[in-house]
Amino acid sequence: MPRHILAPALAFAALASAQTAHAQQQGCVAPADLGDAVVYAMPIAFDAARNACANRLSRDGFMAKGGEAFIANFRSQQNEAWPGAFRLLKTFMADESRAGSDVDINALVAALPEESLRPFVDGLVGQMIAQEIKGDSCGKIERGLELISPLPTENVGGLFAFIAEMAELKKPPICAVTPSQTKK
Repeated sequence: MPRHILAPALAFAALASAQTAHAQQQGCVAPADLGDAVVYAMPIAFDAARNACANRLSRDGFMAKGGEAFIANFRSQQNEAWPGAFRLLKTFMADESRAGSDVDINALVAALPEESLRPFVDGLVGQMIAQEIKGDSCGKIERGLELISPLPTENVGGLFAFIAEMAELKKPPICAVTPSQTKK
């Protein structure tokens, strides 16, 4: 998947309890939360790509023929993935607040019920992703989706978290993982 699609999803993505609390204190993102954010954001990203690329994709391509079946697995797991995605969002926003933002985003998020934020986050993330999609990347997006389509949903989230860890993502960084933490 192109980097400009991955970035909003990771930033979301531009939104393990003891482990997560420790991660938030450290200012890093728990890999499991990043994986949940990917699972949560994938349907949003898929819809944004499908709309942005509507006139550029083949009627015989993956998104037209197998895309809905592929993304249905992610849609069915969005509710389960939301808590981890929300923790990632809070960690990301805390990192942004430490970077000197004038707005206390943490106070804003804390003031609203978590479920009230979901529609807002969904719309914002979808719009951010759609704005980043360039016409010449539509075929690459479709190819990337087809390549990951045989993987179980959890493995897709885990794979993105692993790639972010290996790429040494800095805003915010990925918390270190021990081999025993990778098993579910």
